[in-house]
Amino acid sequence: MKTGERLLTTPEVHDLVLSEQERRELTYEQKLVLQHCEMLTRFDARTAQKLVAELEAIERVSGPLAHKIAELCPDHPDDVRAIFSKERFTLDEKTIKAIIETVEKYTTGGSRAATSA
Repeated sequence: MKTGERLLTTPEVHDLVLSEQERRELTYEQKLVLQHCEMLTRFDARTAQKLVAELEAIERVSGPLAHKIAELCPDHPDDVRAIFSKERFTLDEKTIKAIIETVEKYTTGGSRAATSA
C-alpha cells in the first residue's frame, strides 16, 4: 500500500458510495459496488472497525487478513484455514478458535444486518 492509503471494510465502502450517491449520479460500476456492498454488509462501519481491531490483536493476524476475516465472517475452522492458505505459516488450533470466537461475538445476537429490506 502507498503512504496515506488504508484498507476499508465493506460497510465503510458502502457508506462512502452512499454519500457519493447523495452528491451525484453514480456510474454503472459504482452502482454495482453499492449493490455488492448491500448484499455483503453484515454490520455497520463502526462495528466492522471494532472487529478488525480485535482481530489484529490476535497473533499472526495482519491488517489485510483481519479485513478479509471481517468481510467473510468465517464460522468454521476450515474457513479460517482457507483465508490463511496463502500465508507461509499454519495457524494452531488456539488461534483459529480465537478468530472464530471473535467473529461470533459480532455476528450473533442480532448483530447481522437484515438483508431482507
